[in-house]
Amino acid sequence: MAQKILKVTDLCKTYITNKKQNNALRNVSFEVNEGEMVAIMGPSGSGKSTLLYTASGMDDATSGEVMLDGENIAAMPKKKLANVRLEKMGFIFQQMHMLKNLTILDNIILPATEAKSKKRSRKEIREQGESLMRKMGIIETAGNDINEVSGGQLQRACICRSMINDPQIIFADEPTGALNRSSSDEVMDMLCSLNREGTTIMMVTHDARVASKCSRVLFIVDGEIKGEKELGSFSEGMNIRERERTLNNWLMEMGW
Repeated sequence: MAQKILKVTDLCKTYITNKKQNNALRNVSFEVNEGEMVAIMGPSGSGKSTLLYTASGMDDATSGEVMLDGENIAAMPKKKLANVRLEKMGFIFQQMHMLKNLTILDNIILPATEAKSKKRSRKEIREQGESLMRKMGIIETAGNDINEVSGGQLQRACICRSMINDPQIIFADEPTGALNRSSSDEVMDMLCSLNREGTTIMMVTHDARVASKCSRVLFIVDGEIKGEKELGSFSEGMNIRERERTLNNWLMEMGW
Protein backbone atom coordinates (compact mmCIF):
# COMPACT_ATOMS: atom_id res chain seq x y z
CA MET A 1 0.00 0.00 0.00
CA ALA A 2 1.40 3.40 -1.01
CA GLN A 3 2.48 5.66 1.82
CA LYS A 4 0.64 8.97 2.07
CA ILE A 5 2.91 12.01 1.97
CA LEU A 6 0.15 14.62 2.17
CA LYS A 7 -3.43 14.33 3.40
CA VAL A 8 -5.71 17.34 3.04
CA THR A 9 -9.13 17.24 4.74
CA ASP A 10 -11.97 19.78 4.45
CA LEU A 11 -9.57 22.59 3.55
CA CYS A 12 -11.22 26.01 3.32
CA LYS A 13 -9.77 29.41 2.46
CA THR A 14 -11.85 32.56 2.74
CA TYR A 15 -10.78 36.08 1.80
CA ILE A 16 -12.57 39.24 2.84
CA THR A 17 -12.33 42.00 0.23
CA ASN A 18 -14.36 45.19 0.32
CA LYS A 19 -16.38 43.66 3.16
CA LYS A 20 -17.38 40.78 0.89
CA GLN A 21 -16.56 37.13 1.59
CA ASN A 22 -14.77 35.17 -1.13
CA ASN A 23 -14.66 31.41 -0.57
CA ALA A 24 -11.54 30.57 -2.55
CA LEU A 25 -11.45 26.94 -1.33
CA ARG A 26 -14.51 25.00 -0.22
CA ASN A 27 -13.99 21.83 1.86
CA VAL A 28 -11.25 20.45 -0.36
CA SER A 29 -10.03 16.93 0.47
CA PHE A 30 -7.41 14.83 -1.31
CA GLU A 31 -4.30 12.75 -0.69
CA VAL A 32 -0.88 12.58 -2.35
CA ASN A 33 1.01 9.32 -2.16
CA GLU A 34 4.75 8.86 -2.00
CA GLY A 35 6.25 8.94 -5.50
CA GLU A 36 3.25 10.51 -7.21
CA MET A 37 3.36 13.50 -9.55
CA VAL A 38 0.00 15.23 -9.25
CA ALA A 39 -1.20 18.14 -11.40
CA ILE A 40 -3.86 20.66 -10.37
CA MET A 41 -5.81 22.08 -13.29
CA GLY A 42 -8.84 24.32 -13.68
CA PRO A 43 -10.10 27.55 -15.23
CA SER A 44 -8.51 30.89 -14.40
CA GLY A 45 -9.55 31.97 -10.91
CA SER A 46 -10.67 28.47 -9.93
CA GLY A 47 -8.38 28.29 -6.88
CA LYS A 48 -5.46 26.27 -8.29
CA SER A 49 -2.64 28.38 -6.86
CA THR A 50 -4.58 29.08 -3.65
CA LEU A 51 -4.85 25.33 -3.12
CA LEU A 52 -1.13 24.83 -3.73
CA TYR A 53 -0.14 27.67 -1.41
CA THR A 54 -2.54 26.64 1.35
CA ALA A 55 -1.64 22.94 1.16
CA SER A 56 2.06 23.83 1.41
CA GLY A 57 1.62 26.26 4.32
CA MET A 58 2.67 29.30 2.29
CA ASP A 59 -0.81 30.69 2.92
CA ASP A 60 -2.95 30.25 6.04
CA ALA A 61 -5.98 27.97 5.87
CA THR A 62 -9.27 29.30 7.20
CA SER A 63 -10.19 25.79 8.38
CA GLY A 64 -9.36 22.16 7.71
CA GLU A 65 -6.31 19.93 8.11
CA VAL A 66 -3.13 19.50 6.10
CA MET A 67 -1.25 16.47 7.43
CA LEU A 68 2.42 16.13 6.49
CA ASP A 69 4.61 13.57 8.21
CA GLY A 70 1.93 13.03 10.85
CA GLU A 71 1.59 16.71 11.78
CA ASN A 72 -1.13 19.21 10.90
CA ILE A 73 0.84 22.04 9.30
CA ALA A 74 -2.35 24.13 9.06
CA ALA A 75 -2.24 24.48 12.86
CA MET A 76 1.51 24.89 13.35
CA PRO A 77 3.10 27.97 14.92
CA LYS A 78 4.71 30.19 12.27
CA LYS A 79 8.31 29.51 13.26
CA LYS A 80 7.90 25.73 13.27
CA LEU A 81 6.04 25.85 9.96
CA ALA A 82 8.85 27.89 8.40
CA ASN A 83 11.33 25.17 9.41
CA VAL A 84 9.08 22.44 8.01
CA ARG A 85 8.80 24.27 4.68
CA LEU A 86 12.56 24.78 4.59
CA GLU A 87 13.56 21.22 5.47
CA LYS A 88 10.72 18.98 4.22
CA MET A 89 9.41 20.83 1.16
CA GLY A 90 10.84 22.17 -2.07
CA PHE A 91 9.31 24.99 -4.12
CA ILE A 92 9.42 25.92 -7.80
CA PHE A 93 7.61 28.98 -9.16
CA GLN A 94 6.81 30.44 -12.57
CA GLN A 95 8.82 33.53 -11.59
CA MET A 96 12.14 32.13 -10.47
CA HIS A 97 12.83 34.42 -7.46
CA MET A 98 16.63 34.18 -7.64
CA LEU A 99 18.79 36.73 -5.83
CA LYS A 100 20.67 39.02 -8.23
CA ASN A 101 23.72 39.46 -6.01
CA LEU A 102 24.45 35.70 -5.88
CA THR A 103 25.78 33.27 -8.49
CA ILE A 104 23.58 30.44 -9.75
CA LEU A 105 25.31 27.95 -7.43
CA ASP A 106 25.04 30.23 -4.41
CA ASN A 107 21.32 30.69 -5.09
CA ILE A 108 20.89 26.93 -5.24
CA ILE A 109 22.66 26.20 -1.94
CA LEU A 110 21.17 29.12 0.02
CA PRO A 111 18.28 27.09 1.54
CA ALA A 112 20.78 24.46 2.74
CA THR A 113 22.83 27.07 4.60
CA GLU A 114 19.64 28.05 6.47
CA ALA A 115 18.61 24.48 7.37
CA LYS A 116 20.33 24.29 10.75
CA SER A 117 19.05 20.84 11.78
CA LYS A 118 20.68 19.15 8.75
CA LYS A 119 24.18 19.94 10.13
CA ARG A 120 26.18 19.83 6.91
CA SER A 121 29.44 21.63 6.31
CA ARG A 122 29.68 24.39 3.74
CA LYS A 123 31.85 22.07 1.63
CA GLU A 124 29.25 19.27 1.75
CA ILE A 125 26.48 21.68 0.81
CA ARG A 126 28.48 23.07 -2.09
CA GLU A 127 29.33 19.58 -3.35
CA GLN A 128 25.66 18.60 -3.25
CA GLY A 129 24.71 21.76 -5.15
CA GLU A 130 27.28 20.98 -7.82
CA SER A 131 26.09 17.38 -8.01
CA LEU A 132 22.51 18.54 -8.59
CA MET A 133 23.67 20.96 -11.27
CA ARG A 134 25.51 18.17 -13.09
CA LYS A 135 22.37 16.05 -12.90
CA MET A 136 20.34 18.89 -14.43
CA GLY A 137 22.98 19.56 -17.10
CA ILE A 138 23.80 23.11 -16.00
CA ILE A 139 27.09 22.75 -14.09
CA GLU A 140 28.77 25.14 -16.55
CA THR A 141 26.55 27.96 -15.23
CA ALA A 142 27.60 27.56 -11.57
CA GLY A 143 29.57 30.83 -11.43
CA ASN A 144 27.22 32.85 -13.64
CA ASP A 145 24.93 35.65 -12.56
CA ILE A 146 21.22 34.99 -13.04
CA ASN A 147 21.04 37.35 -16.03
CA GLU A 148 23.73 35.37 -17.87
CA VAL A 149 21.69 32.19 -18.41
CA SER A 150 18.60 31.23 -20.40
CA GLY A 151 15.13 30.88 -18.89
CA GLY A 152 15.29 27.10 -19.20
CA GLN A 153 18.67 26.97 -17.45
CA LEU A 154 17.38 29.24 -14.69
CA GLN A 155 14.32 27.07 -14.09
CA ARG A 156 16.55 23.97 -13.94
CA ALA A 157 18.60 25.83 -11.33
CA CYS A 158 15.35 26.39 -9.42
CA ILE A 159 14.74 22.64 -9.51
CA CYS A 160 18.22 22.13 -8.04
CA ARG A 161 17.40 24.67 -5.32
CA SER A 162 14.14 22.86 -4.53
CA MET A 163 16.06 19.58 -4.07
CA ILE A 164 18.99 20.87 -1.99
CA ASN A 165 17.46 19.86 1.37
CA ASP A 166 16.20 16.44 0.15
CA PRO A 167 12.51 17.37 0.53
CA GLN A 168 9.67 14.91 1.05
CA ILE A 169 7.58 16.76 -1.53
CA ILE A 170 8.07 19.49 -4.15
CA PHE A 171 5.34 22.08 -4.78
CA ALA A 172 5.50 23.72 -8.21
CA ASP A 173 3.34 26.64 -9.39
CA GLU A 174 3.28 26.82 -13.22
CA PRO A 175 6.94 25.69 -13.42
CA THR A 176 6.90 25.91 -17.23
CA GLY A 177 4.57 28.88 -17.58
CA ALA A 178 7.26 31.43 -18.46
CA LEU A 179 9.17 29.14 -20.86
CA ASN A 180 8.97 28.42 -24.57
CA ARG A 181 7.96 24.92 -25.70
CA SER A 182 11.52 23.61 -26.02
CA SER A 183 12.57 24.84 -22.55
CA SER A 184 9.25 23.67 -21.11
CA ASP A 185 9.86 20.14 -22.41
CA GLU A 186 13.40 20.17 -20.98
CA VAL A 187 12.19 21.24 -17.53
CA MET A 188 9.39 18.64 -17.54
CA ASP A 189 11.89 15.95 -18.55
CA MET A 190 13.96 16.89 -15.50
CA LEU A 191 10.92 16.81 -13.19
CA CYS A 192 9.81 13.46 -14.62
CA SER A 193 13.31 12.08 -14.07
CA LEU A 194 13.25 13.20 -10.43
CA ASN A 195 9.79 11.69 -10.03
CA ARG A 196 10.94 8.34 -11.44
CA GLU A 197 13.71 8.38 -8.83
CA GLY A 198 11.08 8.72 -6.11
CA THR A 199 10.55 12.47 -5.60
CA THR A 200 6.91 13.37 -4.91
CA ILE A 201 5.68 16.40 -6.87
CA MET A 202 2.47 18.44 -6.76
CA MET A 203 2.12 21.13 -9.41
CA VAL A 204 -0.29 23.69 -10.77
CA THR A 205 -0.41 23.95 -14.55
CA HIS A 206 -2.75 25.22 -17.27
CA ASP A 207 -0.90 23.18 -19.92
CA ALA A 208 -2.43 19.80 -20.78
CA ARG A 209 0.85 18.65 -22.35
CA VAL A 210 2.63 19.28 -19.04
CA ALA A 211 -0.15 17.68 -16.99
CA SER A 212 -0.23 14.61 -19.24
CA LYS A 213 3.22 13.68 -17.92
CA CYS A 214 1.82 13.51 -14.37
CA SER A 215 0.42 10.36 -12.83
CA ARG A 216 -2.83 12.00 -11.69
CA VAL A 217 -4.74 15.22 -12.39
CA LEU A 218 -7.09 17.05 -9.99
CA PHE A 219 -9.63 19.37 -11.64
CA ILE A 220 -10.78 22.32 -9.54
CA VAL A 221 -13.65 24.74 -10.24
CA ASP A 222 -14.81 27.56 -7.95
CA GLY A 223 -12.67 26.29 -5.10
CA GLU A 224 -13.94 22.70 -5.23
CA ILE A 225 -12.35 19.58 -6.69
CA LYS A 226 -14.84 18.36 -9.29
CA GLY A 227 -12.94 15.28 -10.41
CA GLU A 228 -9.62 13.49 -10.79
CA LYS A 229 -8.05 11.52 -13.60
CA GLU A 230 -5.56 8.68 -13.15
CA LEU A 231 -3.00 8.62 -15.97
CA GLY A 232 -0.44 6.24 -14.48
CA SER A 233 3.31 6.76 -14.33
CA PHE A 234 4.97 8.38 -17.32
CA SER A 235 8.13 6.83 -18.73
CA GLU A 236 10.47 7.74 -21.54
CA GLY A 237 9.23 6.39 -24.86
CA MET A 238 5.54 6.57 -23.92
CA ASN A 239 3.16 8.18 -26.40
CA ILE A 240 2.78 11.68 -24.96
CA ARG A 241 0.27 12.66 -27.66
CA GLU A 242 -2.04 9.81 -26.70
CA ARG A 243 -1.81 10.74 -23.02
CA GLU A 244 -2.48 14.39 -23.87
CA ARG A 245 -5.47 13.38 -26.04
CA THR A 246 -6.88 11.24 -23.23
CA LEU A 247 -6.47 14.07 -20.74
CA ASN A 248 -7.98 16.69 -23.08
CA ASN A 249 -11.03 14.49 -23.67
CA TRP A 250 -11.52 14.16 -19.93
CA LEU A 251 -11.05 17.89 -19.37
CA MET A 252 -13.73 18.58 -21.98
CA GLU A 253 -16.08 16.24 -20.13
CA MET A 254 -15.32 18.18 -16.95
CA GLY A 255 -16.23 21.46 -18.69
CA TRP A 256 -12.73 22.74 -19.47
